[in-house]
Amino acid sequence: MIVVGGEALIDRIHNDDGTQRAAPGGGPFNTARALARLGVPTAFLGRLSEDVFGLELASALISDGVSLEMASIGPEPTTIAIADVDNAGFAEYEFLVQGTSAANLTPEMIPEQFSADVGALHVGTLGLILEPMASTLAELVDRESGKRLVMILRDGVSLVVVTLGARGAFGAHGSARIHVDAPHVEVVDTIGAGDAFGAAFLAWLHDHGFLGPTLSLEVEELKAALEFACLAGALTCTRAGAEPPWKSEMMGRDS
Repeated sequence: MIVVGGEALIDRIHNDDGTQRAAPGGGPFNTARALARLGVPTAFLGRLSEDVFGLELASALISDGVSLEMASIGPEPTTIAIADVDNAGFAEYEFLVQGTSAANLTPEMIPEQFSADVGALHVGTLGLILEPMASTLAELVDRESGKRLVMILRDGVSLVVVTLGARGAFGAHGSARIHVDAPHVEVVDTIGAGDAFGAAFLAWLHDHGFLGPTLSLEVEELKAALEFACLAGALTCTRAGAEPPWKSEMMGRDS
């Protein structure tokens, strides 16, 4: 199982043509859904609201197969992200976070220990900024480092992966430096593409038996993982909002 810690929120998306819509979002939320859609046992560790938006977020996670056994629910209103999407599909964000649910993840809401079947911990995006969530997740990362694979940039990393949008992705691991191209697709918008990329990279590691406290990949293995992740990100760009691909969409197209 992979545990994904951080925020779930609602994106209020303002399109370039003047239309707008609300959609579930948040980097860790998107990552958890993408992992589950790719067939990886996944649990979301974050704070959800008991309001209508919170129920929508919980329902989306459950319908994709994400476990909420580590999530907590409270009376705070759901966190809102206002996204402006330009005519090329790229989004800029403004966040409404004061007194909202996502930030209010405290140490008391974290399991005292993970079960042995947890192979990796993924944290990121607003989860590394908003308090008290940021400090809570930082303490969790410190606790779990050395016990299982942790996906986050920090001192002493063994692998760095950088998304380059339409130019693909770059990976650095040991002495290896790998660049892969992105598949060509018609972009609707880029919302959630980076989250799908990260999830797919973790899913590739999971499917090939590389989850663990240490990580060692051959050059061709790193290349294959990057190509799989780029495909997931590209497919996400072909539809509106954070809609990561299912495993069935990736079959036969991955390396």
